[in-house]
Amino acid sequence: MMAFAIGSLVKARGREWVVLPDSNDKILILRPLGGTEDEVTGIHLNLEDVDSAQFELPDPMQVGDYRSCRLLRDALRLGFRSSAGPFRSFAKIAVEPRPYQLVPLLIALKLNPIRLLIADDVGIGKTIEACLVARELLDRGESRRLAVLCPPHLAEQWQMELKNKFHIEAELVLSSTATRLERKYRIGNQSLFDMCPYVVVSTDFIKSDRRRDDFLRACPELVIVDEAHGCAYGAVGRGGRHQRYELIKGLAANQERHMIFVTATPHSGKEEAFRSLLTFLNTNFAYLPENLSGRENEHHRRQLAGHFIQRRRADIRHYLQTETPFPDREEAEETYKLSSEYRKLFDRVLNYARETVIDKEGHRHKQRVRWWSALALLRSLASSPAAAAATLRSRAATADTETAEEADEIGQQTVLDLNDEEISERLDIAPGCDIGEQAEDEAANRRRLLAMARDADKLKGEKDQKVIDAVELVKSFLKDGYRPILFCRFIPTADYVAEELRKRLPRGVEVFSITGTLPPKERENRILQLAKSSKRVLVCTDCLSEGINLQDNFDAVMHYDLCWNPTRHEQREGRVDRFGQPQPKVRVLTYYGTDNQIDGIVLDVLIRKHRTIRSSLGISVAVPASTNEVIEAIFEGLLLREQAGTAEAYLPGFDEYFKPKKEDLFAKWESAKEKEKRSRTMFAQETIKVEEVSHELQAVQSAIGSGVDVAEFTKQAFQAHKAVVTENGDGTVEFDLTEVPRSLRDAIGNIESFRARFEMPVKDGTIYLNRTHPIVEGLANYVMNTSLDPIEEGIARRAGVVYTKSVQRRTTVLLVRYRYHIITKHGDQEKTLLAEDCRLLAFAGSPANAEWLDQEQAEALLQAKPDRNISPEQASDFVRKVTDDFDQLQSYLSEKAKSYGQELLDAHQRVRKAAQARGVSYRVEPKLPPDVLGIYVYLPAV
Repeated sequence: MMAFAIGSLVKARGREWVVLPDSNDKILILRPLGGTEDEVTGIHLNLEDVDSAQFELPDPMQVGDYRSCRLLRDALRLGFRSSAGPFRSFAKIAVEPRPYQLVPLLIALKLNPIRLLIADDVGIGKTIEACLVARELLDRGESRRLAVLCPPHLAEQWQMELKNKFHIEAELVLSSTATRLERKYRIGNQSLFDMCPYVVVSTDFIKSDRRRDDFLRACPELVIVDEAHGCAYGAVGRGGRHQRYELIKGLAANQERHMIFVTATPHSGKEEAFRSLLTFLNTNFAYLPENLSGRENEHHRRQLAGHFIQRRRADIRHYLQTETPFPDREEAEETYKLSSEYRKLFDRVLNYARETVIDKEGHRHKQRVRWWSALALLRSLASSPAAAAATLRSRAATADTETAEEADEIGQQTVLDLNDEEISERLDIAPGCDIGEQAEDEAANRRRLLAMARDADKLKGEKDQKVIDAVELVKSFLKDGYRPILFCRFIPTADYVAEELRKRLPRGVEVFSITGTLPPKERENRILQLAKSSKRVLVCTDCLSEGINLQDNFDAVMHYDLCWNPTRHEQREGRVDRFGQPQPKVRVLTYYGTDNQIDGIVLDVLIRKHRTIRSSLGISVAVPASTNEVIEAIFEGLLLREQAGTAEAYLPGFDEYFKPKKEDLFAKWESAKEKEKRSRTMFAQETIKVEEVSHELQAVQSAIGSGVDVAEFTKQAFQAHKAVVTENGDGTVEFDLTEVPRSLRDAIGNIESFRARFEMPVKDGTIYLNRTHPIVEGLANYVMNTSLDPIEEGIARRAGVVYTKSVQRRTTVLLVRYRYHIITKHGDQEKTLLAEDCRLLAFAGSPANAEWLDQEQAEALLQAKPDRNISPEQASDFVRKVTDDFDQLQSYLSEKAKSYGQELLDAHQRVRKAAQARGVSYRVEPKLPPDVLGIYVYLPAV
C-alpha cells in the first residue's frame, strides 16, 4: 500500500510536490507544484522525509491587480501535462493539430487493437497524424513502448519528429548504431528492444532472418510502419521485399499489437500487393471484392473504411470548407537546346550505342544488359558532361563483375527510376556503360570510350547550354524572392551544376550541393548551414526527394534532370509543396532539352500524362507496376525506330516487351485512375463530420488552452514584466526582454530578444511558439511559481479585488484546480493515470448565501477592466470575507468535482468505445479537497 496516493500533495525539500503515477511504496516520483516535466524527480522514502501537504487558501494581504486571475489561470493550464479532456496527449505535444489531422486519431480510437492505414496525399501531414495516435496510446497507458519501422534514410527524420513535436526520445536502431546499443543495453538474455521503450528501426536492417526473430519476440506493443507499400507482398523466397513482408506479417500476427501503417502510395498497380497490405489490417480483407462500388458492397466499404483513410488536398479543402495551410503551386516548363559541339558528341554516342547493342551470337539476355548500359550512358550524357565523362571512364577502367541476371535487374531499377527500397540510397550514382564486350579489339574499345570522355570534359561550362540557361533561370527565381532546389539525377551532375552556379551567380548567393555521398546527418547539417543565408540555392540528387523536411527553407523546385518515374517527380515537389510551407505560393519548373531525344519521350509519355491525371483527379496515380515492361519497350524504340525506320525492327531479346504500344500503357493508366478515383471517394472519411472533430477539439482546448491562449498569455505576461512587445502586420511579434527581471530571462533560456509567431507556418528567423516551447513553458512556470511563493513579488497574485461596471453586485471568482485518478481495468489488471483540470467558479453575494453563476458568466469576468481605484486595506478586507467563510463553499466545490469527474469519464470513454467492447472499463475518482489557487472579488463601480 502506497503511503501517498497518486495526485496527492506532499512536502519535501522545502517545497510542495504532486505525486505522479509511477510512484510506489518505496520511491515517490514527484513533480514540483507549478513545475515542468523537466523538474520531475524521485525521492526514496527511506532516505528523505516526505510529509502530506495541503494547499493553503490565498493570503488576503497579498492582493494583485485585474490581470492576476487570467494570467494565473493561463499559466496553470499551459503547465498541465496530465490534462483532462477527451485526449490525454495534447498537453504534451508541440503542435496544434489542424482539425482534419484529428480524423485518423478518432478512427484509430474506435479500434482495438488499432490497425490503421493512413494513406493521405503527399504533404498533408501523415507523420503528425500517426504520431498523434501513438502519443495518445502512450498517455492513456494502453501502450508503454513504441517502435517506428522505416527506410534507413528516414530514420533520423522520424527521431527528430518524435522528439521535437511529441517529446518522445527514441533510440535509432540502424546498421551503424546496433552494435553500440547492444553493448549499452543488453543484460542477460534481454535485447535492446526489451530495454529501450522507444525505438526507430531501419526496416532493412531488422528484416533479415537472423535479426527478425529477436525483434518479433521483443517488439513493442505499438508499431508505426512507414513507407508501408514497400512491405507488401513480394515473391516467395526472393529479395528484401519478401523479407520485409515476412517481418510485418509476423508482427501483425499478434492480435493484441497496435499497428499504424503510413504510405502515400498504397496501391502501386499490383492488386495482389495491395491486398496483402490490407491483410495486415484484417486478414478477412484478402477476400474483399476487387470492385467495392455499388450498394451491394456497402458493408465491405464500411468495414474497410474503419481501418483506412486516404485523402487528397481537395478533400481537405472540401472537408474544412475554409482555407487550408497548403501553398498554391505555380507550374511552368522551360527548354534548352544542345550546343553544336554537344550535339556532335550526342550523335557519336548514340551511333556507338546502336553499333554495340546488337549481339551477333544471339544471346538475348546479355543483349538486354547491353541495352540498359546504352540507356544509362545516354541518360548520363543528357544529364551533364560531368556525368557523361564519369560514366564513360567508369566502364573504360573496370571489367564487368556482375552476372547477366544481376545486371539486367539493376539496369531496370536504376535506368528507369523504379521505386525499390533496396537501392534507394544508390540511385544517384553515375552508372557504368559496359556495352563493348563483343568488340574485336577491347583495347580499342576502351580508347574509344576514353576519347569520348575527354570530349565530354571539354563541354563543361560555356559549351553546355543546359547549365548556361539554367543559371539565368535560377537568377529569375532569386529575383522573385524564391529559394530554389535543383534536383539532378547523378552525383557528378549535382556537384558540377553547383560549381557552375557559384561561378556565375551574384555575390551573396550561397550554393550547396548534397548527394548520396553524404551520410543523412551531414545532409541535414548542410541544409541548416545553408538556411543561415537569405539568398540560397540547393543542388541535390534524389537522396533528398524524401526524408528531410525542406519546406521551412525552400519554396521552389527545378527539375534539372527529368525523372523517368513520375512518382519520384511528385516526391521532389512534395518536399516544398506541403503542410508547414510558410510561403503562400511555391514554384515548380520542369526543365528539358528539345533535341536530345531522351527528354522528349520521357516528357511526352510519362510526365505530362502523370500531370494530366493529377490535374483531373487531384492526386497522383503511379504508373501501374505491371506495365513497367511497356515503359521499357517505349524506351527501346528510342534507338531502334531511328535505326531501321520501322516499328517492326525492334531489338531481339526485348520482343516480349515491345509488342504493347504507348496507347496500351495509357489505357491501363486510365483504368488505374478510375479505380483510384472510386477509392478516394470511399475512404476520404467524410462521414466523420467537421462538427464532431470541432467538438472534441474544443473540449481539449477548454482543458489545456488553445494557440490563442498561448499567444495572449505570452504577450501579456511579458508586458507585465516590462518587456517591449511589438505586433507586426504579418502575424509575427517582436519581444524585447532587455528590461525584464534576470530571473525570468534565466527561466526561458537567457534570451534577450526574439521574433515569434503563434501558428504555423513560420519563416526564417521566426520562432514558432506553442504550449511546450521552452519559452512558453519557462514563462508559465515562472508566473506560477512566483504567484505561489509568498516572498516573491509575482505579477499574478492569488487574490485580487476590482471595482468594475461589469457586475451589478459583489461577485467572486474562484480559480480551482481539480485532480483525478483515471483508473483503467482490464481483467485483473488496473492502471491509474493522473488528470488535472482547471475551472473558474463564480458566485454572487456572500459565501453563506452564494448564488452560483454558469461557466460562461465566470469566463466573461476575466475580461472585466477596473473602473475605480481601491485601497490595499479595502481589498484585503473583501478577500478576507471570503476566506473566513470558505467552509460554506466546500460542499459545492466537492459536488462540482464529482460532476466534472463524470464529464471527464464520459469524454475518455466517448473516443475509446472499442476498448470497452473488449472488456476494458474505466472509472474516475476525484482527489478531494480541490486546490483553490485564487480568489478574485469584483465589486460594482457606482
